[in-house]
Amino acid sequence: MRTVAQKMLRTCNKLFSRKTPNDVVEGHPSNIETAAQMDNIQHLPSLSHSPSLEAAREHVHHVEAVMERAHHGGGWLLSGIICVNILILGCALVSGSAFNSVAITAVHRQIFLIILFLLTMLWMLFYTAVTSRKDQAIMFKDSHAGPVWLRAGFLLFGLLSLLMDVFKIATYVGYLHCDSAVKVAFPVVQAVFLIVQTFFLWIHAKDCVQLHTNFTRCGLTLTLSTNLVVWMAAVTEESLHQTEIPDLYVNVSHKMYRASYGEKCKCSHSACDTFKEAFYYLYPFNIEYSLFASALAYVMWKNVGRLVEDHIHHHVKFHPKEVCLGPLTGILLVVAGLVTFIMYEVDILTEDKEKRNWALLIHFIMNIVIVSLMSLATVIGCIVYRLDHREHVSEKNPTRSLDVGLLLGASIGQFIISYFSIVALVATGARGYLNALNLSWAVVTVLQLGLQNYFIIEGLNREPFHVMQEAALHTNAHAFQEHTEMSTVIESNKSTYRLTSSKNKPNWKRRILKEVSAFLLLANVILWIMPAFGARPQFDHPTEIKFYKFTMWAAIVNIGLPFGIFYRMHCVASLFEVYLFS
Repeated sequence: MRTVAQKMLRTCNKLFSRKTPNDVVEGHPSNIETAAQMDNIQHLPSLSHSPSLEAAREHVHHVEAVMERAHHGGGWLLSGIICVNILILGCALVSGSAFNSVAITAVHRQIFLIILFLLTMLWMLFYTAVTSRKDQAIMFKDSHAGPVWLRAGFLLFGLLSLLMDVFKIATYVGYLHCDSAVKVAFPVVQAVFLIVQTFFLWIHAKDCVQLHTNFTRCGLTLTLSTNLVVWMAAVTEESLHQTEIPDLYVNVSHKMYRASYGEKCKCSHSACDTFKEAFYYLYPFNIEYSLFASALAYVMWKNVGRLVEDHIHHHVKFHPKEVCLGPLTGILLVVAGLVTFIMYEVDILTEDKEKRNWALLIHFIMNIVIVSLMSLATVIGCIVYRLDHREHVSEKNPTRSLDVGLLLGASIGQFIISYFSIVALVATGARGYLNALNLSWAVVTVLQLGLQNYFIIEGLNREPFHVMQEAALHTNAHAFQEHTEMSTVIESNKSTYRLTSSKNKPNWKRRILKEVSAFLLLANVILWIMPAFGARPQFDHPTEIKFYKFTMWAAIVNIGLPFGIFYRMHCVASLFEVYLFS
């Protein structure tokens, strides 16, 4: 025991005394080997219950905390400054090109983005060819970062974004004789960027790099800020394309197409309008791709220099046969929502006021039904959580912290729109059936958002069921031997236990949580589809426009709605993870 304690003290002194030229502790190979030695000492089977070893463990955790604080030095600060400056400059250029077509045009914004694309690709190539190939540069992998299903969705959105760039190239080639060549060069460079970035994040999303840390942090914040500027530009273009401007002389509002060239510049081929309409329908996928890439880059940034504890990663398989009611009800909602959405998009463009009101009526009723059923299902899930005695996850996890932060932050956009609608409708008396339905939708949406946030956060922070079962088995193997549905396999050469299930069926609490998660996942899919592909009842229903005036209401919707759309897609990803671990 004394020898073990002496080793621990020498190890801690080495960790405290080791400095880089910048006085920042880095995860060099010697530190990594020391951490591995500490981990081996921690897992000595004969001393697991010794009080002095427990004190040594606490000392090691204190050392790791000090190391982590030391990592937050100049590299973190410099990378953060780079990110903030790029974002503010990008926001200024995006806003200027959207509302001022003389001094600052879309061409200036595209030149800025091309420069960012080229710089980011150069860093990605350097990281892949140089940093990642050095010995002991990547000694650890974050098992929680970039799961396969998330990267698969990222790849799908990337392919659709690539298709959008192809349509853009085909469109703007027809205007080369009268417009800037930058509009053709931009989608070409963006397409190359999509390919390079998708490959890079697919391969390196789990890396905890230990070399070139400051340069890597700056490169990752460059990647993060580039994707966020692309997101801002895409959201602005989509919002301007979908925003309806009331006509003072005609009752029917019309859509604003800022990309139209007018009579001065005509396309040289006949397919321009078709390609233009097609790539606008692909904007939602490009928007989600940029946000997925930003999230993966942020997690990599948090993992730079991180020494990950050598925990066993529990692989969870997807078993769709375990649930039935939740997916079936969710699919019915998706189909019904798609039908009403198509009817809404067709009827809302007519000049017949009765058809427009009918389209709004169907849209409001469908959304109220969906959100009400989601609220009911979430209440059931929350009750099950109260009856569930699983422990909360204590391990530090940057991916999980990001998930919760994005969930709460993105929901603010939908909260803003709902509360502004409630104030306007209550202040005007909510006269008429459309106003009453709109008010009901806003109130139920606020309730649903709060309940769903609680349900998802609880699910993400609970220990998975299979982990709790394995832990209980190792602490009390005899109790599991007496259980009727479990069998304990004792290997002759190893003093370990393996848990097997006779029927591999989840208990009633797991079953309910899986049903609720599957239903909420599909319901969020249809709530993402409708606004992402053009449903704008906020502008088709005039009450809020009259109350707040068009300029203010357009700003509220165009700021809040992109976050609300991202919230629904983020809920889909989070609920899938809750489903897997339930």
